[in-house]
Amino acid sequence: MKLLLLAGLATLLHITPTVVLVKREDAVRRLVPDATDFTAREVRLSGADARRLSQAVNWSPAEGSVTFYSGSRENRPVGTLTFIRVDTPHGPIEVAVGLQANGTVRGVTVTKATTETKPWVLEALRAGLLDQYAGVGPDRAPNGQAAIKSKVGALPAFIAGEVDKAVARALAAYRLFYRPSA
Repeated sequence: MKLLLLAGLATLLHITPTVVLVKREDAVRRLVPDATDFTAREVRLSGADARRLSQAVNWSPAEGSVTFYSGSRENRPVGTLTFIRVDTPHGPIEVAVGLQANGTVRGVTVTKATTETKPWVLEALRAGLLDQYAGVGPDRAPNGQAAIKSKVGALPAFIAGEVDKAVARALAAYRLFYRPSA
């Protein structure tokens, strides 16, 4: 009886295993290719910080922090990236967002999906989703979904909207909380 109840609960919650689409270290090399050294900076959000982020993009990280990975070469900053998790009704996706010093997007990579969402993610990527983000800054909402909507089905378009959310969250967190070290 308990096993049947748990199986029914798992079906209702749509739990599917997570799959790695791109290893984190490969995403780092893609998004900050000029860097030879990295520093991780975890920004713990106070209650007020969490409210600011929530007001900006209707999001607060579950862990209460955002980690930025700053890349440098010969002690000069060359870029920053962060990994943003977006929880969907079909399971989480993880998106790596590379940022330039001026706060604009350098590039985006989807690093994780679930077995259910993987085909939708791949279809959105084949339609050119990731090409839509380079140069997007804090003054412009990411809109990769609109750019590919006519080229894909409903579920890949849905996933593109979730990637848009991840990019918006990374941009907001960078703008609000990231302070390059001197």
